[in-house]
Amino acid sequence: MSRENITTTRRWVVKIGSALLTADGKGLDREAMAAWVAQLAQLLAEGVEVVLVSSGAVAEGMSRLGWKTRPKAIHDLQAAAAVGQMGLVQAYESHFQVHGRHTAQILLDHDDLSNRQRYLNARRTLQALIKLGVVAVVNENDTVVTDEIRFGDNDTLAALVANLIDADVLVILTDQLGLFDKDPRANADAVLVTQGQAGDPALDALAGGSAGNLGRGGMITKLRAAKLAARSGASTIIASGREPAVLNRLRQGEEVGTLLLAAREPIAARKQWLAGQLQVRGTLTLDEGAVKVLSQQGRSLLPVGVVAVSGRFTRGELVVCNDQQGREIARGLANYSADETLKIMGQSTSRISEILGYRDDEELIHRDNLVLV
Repeated sequence: MSRENITTTRRWVVKIGSALLTADGKGLDREAMAAWVAQLAQLLAEGVEVVLVSSGAVAEGMSRLGWKTRPKAIHDLQAAAAVGQMGLVQAYESHFQVHGRHTAQILLDHDDLSNRQRYLNARRTLQALIKLGVVAVVNENDTVVTDEIRFGDNDTLAALVANLIDADVLVILTDQLGLFDKDPRANADAVLVTQGQAGDPALDALAGGSAGNLGRGGMITKLRAAKLAARSGASTIIASGREPAVLNRLRQGEEVGTLLLAAREPIAARKQWLAGQLQVRGTLTLDEGAVKVLSQQGRSLLPVGVVAVSGRFTRGELVVCNDQQGREIARGLANYSADETLKIMGQSTSRISEILGYRDDEELIHRDNLVLV
């Protein structure tokens, strides 16, 4: 996809970060929100289907409660999210109504997307809202979420929503102009990277950590989000939300921000779902033969190719497959538990019944439940 191709794309996910929405922690910046909503309304009028992923609930709650720094205790964060979500939704609804648009609130946590049935339910709901012309405003369900089921940041959530609805473009609006070749805050000669490939390891070296105390993200999370979005064929644009009419200019093909292209064709829906899951329950270390079979021949993983097992997982849970240097090769759903895998690893399939007293499957991970990464 080139900049010019963006002019013909039909489905966008737009993510707006906390620092933008809350004027760096001073409460919701309703004037700025009105400007972004006007741009989104223009996109909708031009036939672009839009889903909005919005940060800001915790930050708005902090402002309402008079808190200056982000709390660390989970119950305090959840309380802030509950308070702030009210103001966030009210603001979006009132601004979109000016343009004759209804909004819908969608709160997700990782359990919603790691369960296949709930994943499909969320997908169908979002698709129905898109068909109705309703703007879905998506956020992480911070009020009830725990660290075990947390996405980690709304950049990741936005990428998974892009996967969920098969978006063409993911736009991440931030308080930075995009990705630079060095930190622009410390280097006056820093140059904006206008285009690259999503998932390019060389770009990771250019990104630092999170710089703010409102959100959990940073440039590195945006690069990882771009890699995730690319799994369903979506290209990602990282741009400044403070640029005038930024969304409309992107739609017109103007060179704004950093465009990260999806480097490969979208993977099939079920494997896309597998790849997008972040709740890994265990790790299998594979020998060279198994790595070759998986990566070059697209076959199932058999117990004989496993040399080490870590983690506590049960049948049907997600495990990562690494080579002996620790590089992730694939991930998939295990047909045997961790205890069972420890007993049969390195053994031929014919010995599973002898070792365990039963054999449910010949494969440790069937190729239909395995995706290369």
